[in-house]
Amino acid sequence: MAMTPQHSTTHAAAQTAPVRKKDRTHWLYISVIVAVVLGAAIGLIFPEVGIALKPLGTAFVALIKMIIAPIIFCTLVLGVGSVAKAATVGKVGGLALVYFLIMATVALIIGLLVGNLIHPGTGLHLKPYDASGGGDSNATVDFLMSLIPGDIPVLPTLVLALLVGFALQSMGKAGEPVVNGIRHIQAVVFKIMMMIMWTAPVGAFGAIAAVVGATGWAALGSMAILLGAFYLTCALFIVIVLGGILRVVTGLNIFRLMKYLGREYLLIFSTSSSESALPRLIAKMEHAGVSKAVVGITVPTGYSFNLDGTAIYLTMASLFVSSAMGMPMSLPQQISLLVFMIIASKGAAGVTGAGLATLAAGLQAHRPELLDGMGVIVGIDKFMSECRALTNFTGNAVATLLVGRWTHEIDLVQARSALSGASPFDELALEADGHATAAVPAEAEAAAEQPKELTPVH
Repeated sequence: MAMTPQHSTTHAAAQTAPVRKKDRTHWLYISVIVAVVLGAAIGLIFPEVGIALKPLGTAFVALIKMIIAPIIFCTLVLGVGSVAKAATVGKVGGLALVYFLIMATVALIIGLLVGNLIHPGTGLHLKPYDASGGGDSNATVDFLMSLIPGDIPVLPTLVLALLVGFALQSMGKAGEPVVNGIRHIQAVVFKIMMMIMWTAPVGAFGAIAAVVGATGWAALGSMAILLGAFYLTCALFIVIVLGGILRVVTGLNIFRLMKYLGREYLLIFSTSSSESALPRLIAKMEHAGVSKAVVGITVPTGYSFNLDGTAIYLTMASLFVSSAMGMPMSLPQQISLLVFMIIASKGAAGVTGAGLATLAAGLQAHRPELLDGMGVIVGIDKFMSECRALTNFTGNAVATLLVGRWTHEIDLVQARSALSGASPFDELALEADGHATAAVPAEAEAAAEQPKELTPVH
């Protein structure tokens, strides 16, 4: 039977449609889980062998330390430019940035409060790897460790990055070639970071084997406490903090919003990254009645500056390492660490290992001796990544609705209808709209100039 032109076109489109490949980081995640299980088993069954594997975890941490300064420099230089560019779109950008800063601070404070309440890691008494001598020193291991470049001081790098960022911003168009050059350098740095992360299974295997070999079941119990506390803290943050603000400002229900974003949560959980759901969040927020201008500014900016789950992770993980090393942080050190994390966590969203690198940067800047205790975090970091990503994603969805309400750029009738299911989201429309990339601030600024027809907000 002959094909009609319409059937022929459809058949051809089906043949030429690209096949979506599974993200390779999915296998990295599985490898880390397997490595952690094997490491724990080795540590429990053969404690001496587990302890001897400690250099594997130490080497991985050393590689992370090596890349910290380049990441901090590139992301902050470009981040300063992003802040200034987002601010130029006016009221929407200004409100979004102020809100992001406040919520990041709240999340960090909550992480500190919970960490000080439960004291995760207490009693592990982790010891750093000593390559300077002693009966356990191994010449081959020491030689291999010496091949890893030393780390660059973080705080001077941070100050220099801020100065360079503001200088380039003040230069206007004359500074754009330099900014573009740094963006290319950043791509290389992130590629190196990804290469390092592919060694995470080896590092996690050695770190967990050594910790469990030295402390037995106590290590597994401490890590379970940290994981449980982190998941519970993120859940309470979403329901109480984000849900409370959403209810007060817009009258919308956080549970209905989460049900509305159910497919996106499944996508994030399978990839351990909120970046995978960015196009869908843009489309769904527009369907929920928020104007294109607000969505185009708030969502992409929030992906770099509104990382609530990451903020909670950074502070709780820092306190876990300090307790596990038997070197608790004083209150002034915790406060200075909080300020550092607020600055250093900006601009590296969606990069595999960025949270781990930021944690290492904070410890190196404030308590360098604690870096050797990060090996145990490497082993459970992947178990925390889904929760971080889900919290970050929910925070950005809530932020978009709030900014839309504050700027009177939201149709609340449509929002209630979308979240209740009365106006279901059309999955086919997502493909037709071609939401493949996030709107950039310049596009959002152009959209902001277009007239809107929205239901008045009372």
